[in-house]
Amino acid sequence: MAVYLDYAATTPTDPKVVQAMLPYFTEGFGNPSSVYSFGRETKQAVLKAREEVALLLGAAPEEIFFTSGGSESDNWALCGLSAANAEKGRHIVTSAVEHHAVLNTAEYLRTQGFEVTVLPVDGKGLVRSSDLRKALRDDTVLVSIMAANNEVGTIQPLKELVEIAHERGAVFHTDAVQAAGHIPLNVNELGIDALSLSGHKLYGPKGTGVLYVRKGTLIVPLVYGGGQERGLRGGTENVPGIVGLGAAASMAREEMEGEMKRQNKLRDKFISAAVSSIEDCHLNGAAGEGRLPGNINLRFDGVSSDSLLIRLDIEGYAVSAGSACSAGAVEPSHVLSAMGLSDTEAKSAVRVTLGRYTKEDELHDYLSILQKSVREIRLASIG
Repeated sequence: MAVYLDYAATTPTDPKVVQAMLPYFTEGFGNPSSVYSFGRETKQAVLKAREEVALLLGAAPEEIFFTSGGSESDNWALCGLSAANAEKGRHIVTSAVEHHAVLNTAEYLRTQGFEVTVLPVDGKGLVRSSDLRKALRDDTVLVSIMAANNEVGTIQPLKELVEIAHERGAVFHTDAVQAAGHIPLNVNELGIDALSLSGHKLYGPKGTGVLYVRKGTLIVPLVYGGGQERGLRGGTENVPGIVGLGAAASMAREEMEGEMKRQNKLRDKFISAAVSSIEDCHLNGAAGEGRLPGNINLRFDGVSSDSLLIRLDIEGYAVSAGSACSAGAVEPSHVLSAMGLSDTEAKSAVRVTLGRYTKEDELHDYLSILQKSVREIRLASIG
């Protein structure tokens, strides 16, 4: 039986979320913009979902805008916030370990006349506050730094970074796709101006997401059309998806504390066992509280992650590598490279991410297979 250990890639839609969505495919099919009862019913469902997401983030419901996912939210944040503030300046700051939804959007904005500064990170993947302070200029209008990294799980010191950005009058956006619903994120306590999240990363449906925008923050519309999403994103609402995202946000808020403790325990126990039992096994990223609860990113000297993934897949384990496929060729992970790893080291990394349904005995069995696979690959390379 296959064992899924790649929850950072996507999560299964929780059965309770599916049940919440089902009526809105059939009985509750009305357009929320309609004035009659069919529309009023779905409008109320959308409002309830907006409130649930707002509660998860410590935001006001009117600051929550529904999108099709994290990538759309990131694109809208960077393009919309920079355009709305272009009269002040055309300089943007981001980091070298961002998701490509941010990095590629920043590269697009270069073609539109914006300057982009990409901050380095330390060996654990952390942005240094001193580097951000040096990078900020009088014409800096936007800083976009992720809440937690999707590959190595390192959690950024958002509150400190936000304060530094605000000192220079810059708007602060964070890609919280990996963090939202998994660790506490209160936008008011952190001072964040805009935040992206994705439904399918927290047991909601794919094709759903949110962009939080603090009241009073200038942003240009993403889609021109009707008056949906307060005139900033036109188009008939994806009611079933929005309802599902709201239900997932509610469940995440209720279960977060318990899941954090459970996954932290599983994570730390596995890392300790792997590093101590497998020769030349190293942890990538921060340890302990500085890391997402379910993230385990290890590298194995002398082992190609491609070869290891094939063996693990044959054994029935779904995990991922610390490298990405680009134009048909495997390239070193830009995250691991930014952390100072060589190409060879970056190509020896494997990421395991735990989730709501991960059991301790699954990790115990996985460790045995991992030990065996690493040993056999190393022996084969010698031979």
